[in-house]
Amino acid sequence: MKLELLPPDLIARILDEAFQLMLKPGIKVQSAEARELLASAGADVDEAAQVVRIPEKAVRAALETVPKDFFLFDRRGNPKVRYGGDAVHFDPGSSGVRILDPETGAHRPSETKDLARLVKVTEMLPQYDAQSTAVVCNEIPTEIGDLWRLYVALMLSEKPIVTGSFSIKTLGAMIDMLAIFTGGRMALADKPQAVFDVCPSPPLIWSAFGAGNLIELARAGVPAEIVSMPLAGAGAPVTLLGAIVQHAAECLSGIAIHQLAKPGAPIVWGGAPAIFDMRKGGAPMGAVETAMIDTGYAQVGKSLRLPTHCYLCATDTKVIDAQSGMESGMTALIGALAGINMISGAGMLDFLACQSPEKLTIDAEAIGMVQRLLEGIQIRTETLATGLFEGIHFKADFLKQRITRELFAVEQYLPSAIIDRDSLRGWQQSGSLDAFDRAKLRVHDLVSKYRRPESALAHEQELVSFVTSLAHEAGMEKLPGLM
Repeated sequence: MKLELLPPDLIARILDEAFQLMLKPGIKVQSAEARELLASAGADVDEAAQVVRIPEKAVRAALETVPKDFFLFDRRGNPKVRYGGDAVHFDPGSSGVRILDPETGAHRPSETKDLARLVKVTEMLPQYDAQSTAVVCNEIPTEIGDLWRLYVALMLSEKPIVTGSFSIKTLGAMIDMLAIFTGGRMALADKPQAVFDVCPSPPLIWSAFGAGNLIELARAGVPAEIVSMPLAGAGAPVTLLGAIVQHAAECLSGIAIHQLAKPGAPIVWGGAPAIFDMRKGGAPMGAVETAMIDTGYAQVGKSLRLPTHCYLCATDTKVIDAQSGMESGMTALIGALAGINMISGAGMLDFLACQSPEKLTIDAEAIGMVQRLLEGIQIRTETLATGLFEGIHFKADFLKQRITRELFAVEQYLPSAIIDRDSLRGWQQSGSLDAFDRAKLRVHDLVSKYRRPESALAHEQELVSFVTSLAHEAGMEKLPGLM
């Protein structure tokens, strides 16, 4: 099963026009070091305007050195996430600034306790192959906010992490934090435990910070994930194809900078585009057109044999309701059928501004169903059906067969109690709860059963000491508790 919206000739046109954009009007590159790297590869640089015209030949050479796949490892050194081919993984959405209060329904500023709860829930749910630095901790000084979020994830989880840095200085510290678990930066490059999102600024801009991050990550051998965000109709052309072309130009120029810094460093063709809602002025992540842009740009990346990423499985509604389930489940399915390697966004509401552990558990059920669909229909018995009719004698007695007991759990995805498949009477006797109420119970149960992994406990002292010194420099007298 595979969803493809673009025929090969249209992909070729998209790439051709992306290469044209890199020459005219060119790419605005605000990092002097990145401009020097591009100039060394034959690009024409207008220093006054900070505009670089990048020839196709230079980009093609960079594409030749990009790894076609790579793995992210857990804290024990086991490969857990494959970026490449049609492998599909899910992680929670990142960088929300608010949390949904499950008791009041209010959106309030997120704090460390909220991020810790999200990490614990994600750690307990097998549908998520990776963690994310899911929400901003608003009580933490901004200058260490991004490394603090990584610290929380490292202290409470052993899954690979999708994260990001908002400054070059902090990025180096975050890489060193990860290296604590591998025994140094060289070992981290051999077995990376995190991928870092890096965002160009639409349209066609690589800021000094963004380009600098690409260079730093490449030289450290730590995977970078380009998150291009064309907003169709506002920060990008109104057509879906126009947005896909802009996405390609931004990603290709980023790959050129990245590979010139260190050929062979791992990088991902990712993004978080959306259409622009002309009625309300928003960027709807749950819109089917947003998912179509993602599917299209992923096809372009796959045509270049690059690892892929997208932002789907989110909703624009402010509460956990029918719209939330429809948008999150539908877009998760579209991304999975497109074979996108990492799908971020689960748990998120309100245009990616808000996170919710309860939604995260509901989304996990949708993801479980999607993962079952991707497995397809398989032959599990010697005959497809005829052998199973032996001894039946026109009676519906298949429940009595041993093969039924052996195979039902692999043939069927067995959801948690969040999914209601009870009779009306059974549902009423259980309290007549809706999905949100059942999700609240599920979150409470997961958190109560959570235990910190041994890998986190083994490196706790060194990690705490490392972060404490940085926190003191930022004016924090004491680290907030995580449990």
